[in-house]
Amino acid sequence: MNDNAQPPGLLTALTPLFLLFILLAYNVAVYGDDSLSGANQTALIISAALASAMTMLQGTSWDKVQTHMLDNIRAATPAILILLMVGALTGSWLISGIVPAMIYYGLEVFSPQYFIVSACAVTAIAAVVIGSSWSTSATLGVALMSIGYAMGINPGLVAGALISGAYFGDKMSPLSDTTNLASGVSNVDLFTHIRYLSMTALPSILITLLLYLIIGLITGSDAASVNDTEQYRAIIQQHFALNPLLLLVPAGVIFLIIRRVPALPALFVGTLAGVLCALLFQGELIQQLSEELGNTYQVAMTALYGDIAIATGNDVLDELLSTGGMYGMLNTIWLIVTAMVFGGAMEAAGYLSRITNALISRVHSAAGLITATGATCMVTNVSASDQYLAVVVPGRMFTKAYQERNLAPQNLSRTLEDTGTVTSVLVPWNTCGAYHATVLGVATFAYLPWAFFCLISPLMTLFFAWAGIKIAKLSDDEELATEEVV
Repeated sequence: MNDNAQPPGLLTALTPLFLLFILLAYNVAVYGDDSLSGANQTALIISAALASAMTMLQGTSWDKVQTHMLDNIRAATPAILILLMVGALTGSWLISGIVPAMIYYGLEVFSPQYFIVSACAVTAIAAVVIGSSWSTSATLGVALMSIGYAMGINPGLVAGALISGAYFGDKMSPLSDTTNLASGVSNVDLFTHIRYLSMTALPSILITLLLYLIIGLITGSDAASVNDTEQYRAIIQQHFALNPLLLLVPAGVIFLIIRRVPALPALFVGTLAGVLCALLFQGELIQQLSEELGNTYQVAMTALYGDIAIATGNDVLDELLSTGGMYGMLNTIWLIVTAMVFGGAMEAAGYLSRITNALISRVHSAAGLITATGATCMVTNVSASDQYLAVVVPGRMFTKAYQERNLAPQNLSRTLEDTGTVTSVLVPWNTCGAYHATVLGVATFAYLPWAFFCLISPLMTLFFAWAGIKIAKLSDDEELATEEVV
């Protein structure tokens, strides 16, 4: 074997993707929501094996393929660790009464008619401040999902609203890693990037909020009645010692993240605080669980790593007041690892670059270039399964093409965010799609049609491009500087 393989043909490059799509579609038809329990992971491994075999037959060494796979898995390790910690956090926040308190007070504050639009707006504001859609989902998202479920609102709709708000806020925040990455890879000043991005993001989120408002006004009357919500609050009060002080824990976690404490340590502190609150406030509940699990130590450990369920006799609350701890995250971690293996095989084979090069070859205008950039971002999200690659790979590929067409680099950075960042959460095997589906407890395809901002944002970019709206050109000085750099 040698590493001097010939560039693959387009049909060859697409073959593993075609196989993956066929297997995933059949898995959904056969297994339904249970396809994430192993069938989809196996489909990714089979598709990765095909890509590996094809490129090895063309002369690429196995060592090269394996190196790309391991590099991808290594890059996904922070996401895996965060998932494990989110599992532990949800368990500790359940037995501490923090999540039940959020549900209890949330049912009093929110109105079913305005809940969806309010949830989107609240998460958008939080994500701007926090700078992370992931942290927003793990804190506010968990609580708002529970409140929406108790109100009888479609979980897919609630998750779509939360994701829409979180991704808008993430894109608009100077603290966001993807916002900084998109501006950095495009060589654009961060705040220039955010200002230019707001031209498409603000109309998209306003349309999104209007749609959620209309849906809420139409369907709000179908949500749980006042009697139902009062019953839920009474049952929660019966099983937990509620205290507004419990809400200081999630507020503290959000404060830590705002203060630029990394997500993993901040979530760990929140987990420990949850265990402490359980010991301080929920003595009676801990005693009841100890009779089943052994002792207080075993209750705390089980909440962090395994299944904990609070039986209330109410089907809705029984569903809400249960968690799988870190164990409940293992299927998602399995999915991420296999997706990274597939992405590594596609990258090592040169299939990803071949597909994107085919898109570039058909570009003949500024609008066509922006369209090709967006398509490349989405193809990368599907094939490489990672939003960072969906920003970095097209960013590197298209930088020179934008310069040659006298287009300012903020056109590129905006397109990377509008099409790369926001569509990652719509792919079930992408790290973002897998993460949010697991944390919010809603399958990706269940929230996809309701994640209006993530669907509208790419279309808004294309509309601006083809209508010629706000397409910045390089100034004479910028052109000269570009020529000197090149």
